Amino acid sequence: MVQTARISLSGTNAKKVEGVCSQIRAISERTGVNMRGPIPLPTKRLRVPVRKSPDGEGSETWDRWEMRVHKRLIDLDADERALRQLMRIQVPDGVNIEIILRG
Repeated sequence: MVQTARISLSGTNAKKVEGVCSQIRAISERTGVNMRGPIPLPTKRLRVPVRKSPDGEGSETWDRWEMRVHKRLIDLDADERALRQLMRIQVPDGVNIEIILRG
C-alpha cells in the first residue's frame, strides 16, 4: 500500500491559494506522482456587523464586514522526491498549508 500525503490549503485570497495548487500540480507532473485534487471545500464566510455610530445616537446604521476563507484539499502519493520539492514551495503570506501523511 502506498502512503499518501493529504495537503490542506486555506487562505483569504483565492488567487494565492490557487497559485499554490498549481505549483503542487507542477511538482506532481515533474515527478510522475499521482495527484487527486484540488478539491474545493466550502468557503467560510465570517461576518461581523458593527454599528457606525459610536455613542448610540442617530439612525441605526451598520457596517457589515466579511472575511472569506477559501479551502482546497489535495491528495498526493508520498514519494520522497516529491515531498522534498513540496517542502521548498514558496507559500505566500495569508496562505496556510498543512501536510498529513496517511498510511
